[in-house]
Amino acid sequence: MSTPVTRIDMPTVVIVGRPNVGKSTLMNRVLGRREAIVEERPGVTRDRKEVEADWRGRPFLLVDTGGWLPSGSALDDKVSRQSEKAMLDADLVLFVVDVAVGITEEDMRIAELLRRSDTSTLLLANKVDDTNREAAAWELMALGIGDPVAVSALHGRGTGDMLDRVIDLLPPWEPEDDTVVADLDDEERIFAVSIVGRPNVGKSTLFNRLIGDERAVVHDMPGTTRDAVDTVVETPDGPIRFVDTAGMRRRSRIDENTEYYSFVRALKAVDASDVALLVIDATEGITHQDQRLAERIDAAGCPVVVLLNKWELLNADQRDDLDYQVAQRLRFIGESAVLKISALTGKGVHHLMPALTDAIADYHTRVPTRKVNDVIRSAQQAQPAPHGARVLYATQGATDPPTFTLFANRDLPPTYVRYLERKLREDLDLGATPIKMRVRRRSS
Repeated sequence: MSTPVTRIDMPTVVIVGRPNVGKSTLMNRVLGRREAIVEERPGVTRDRKEVEADWRGRPFLLVDTGGWLPSGSALDDKVSRQSEKAMLDADLVLFVVDVAVGITEEDMRIAELLRRSDTSTLLLANKVDDTNREAAAWELMALGIGDPVAVSALHGRGTGDMLDRVIDLLPPWEPEDDTVVADLDDEERIFAVSIVGRPNVGKSTLFNRLIGDERAVVHDMPGTTRDAVDTVVETPDGPIRFVDTAGMRRRSRIDENTEYYSFVRALKAVDASDVALLVIDATEGITHQDQRLAERIDAAGCPVVVLLNKWELLNADQRDDLDYQVAQRLRFIGESAVLKISALTGKGVHHLMPALTDAIADYHTRVPTRKVNDVIRSAQQAQPAPHGARVLYATQGATDPPTFTLFANRDLPPTYVRYLERKLREDLDLGATPIKMRVRRRSS
């Protein structure tokens, strides 16, 4: 049997540099797709973005980091600490410098950090868009990092030669005959949990607590997370991918292009998730936007666990009022778990994994065909379908999520299909997991 190469086996290549030198553009160029959000102004990338890449059959993890600054705001300091931690964890650092600007004080400080470390470093002279700028690339030798590699991340110039150098600098790797690289489809089969919510409700704080690492930048300014950041965590129930998403607001309130792309990525993460954790600021109650987000998750067919964060800040009357709000304003999510937590202190977070375990179990549920037909038969006896329509036979065709196929003598009204779905959920104890219903009209 072939042995897949996992993320743990892959070397890590980290892209570092001061803000707005083209780090995210370089990541997108290497991957051949728009994975990182790119904007022509500094500070767009704030969290570490980790994605699998491959060159000449050699897999590696490519990590984009926020711009490093020696001094600045509290948020700048946190972003810089993230970059420094990524440098320490790397097998190879790609140090990106903008030749159109030349060497800056920030570049000198980063070079000093890299010279003191034991990590291999490849100096990239970015924005060498034509031969006129090639001479400027050699001025970067003053950084003491070695010979620069001239590239244009925007236009792709020199990136092939750069990747050849990357592979040469990575630790030796000789795959065995039965070793294969796990493709993206294998990765997608890992149970995915997205963390969603309005801006500044504590999503990144919860994300860091769940993965046990200061991975996402946490700050009390709304909109800190601009992209979806994911980490695979090994649990007793198998690997789980936790995805921290940007705060989602109504489209009418999205003014910046960067925030629009963040919104799109967050929705994409929800659509690809097996479970969504809807984080709500308990001190603000259930807002109209919380309701809209819950509806969006429900429409994606994704089970949801509601997390009332900052619960410890409420008094008894406020807690009773919030319980009433949940019952009234989120009643359409049915039997979804509602947990009261503090992401900051960790109080109540230990209830989350059991809730996810139940959701995972429901998601993988396989029901015997005889039991499925017993439920359908009982439901039809209690409430026959209109116009003589009838389900002749039913079976569960798939799991992840449970998918049922109904063979009927004629078309079933959508309202009746929803009735049968509800009966299957109730009688088979499927909790809040999504159910897919397929109706096949059986010929005479």
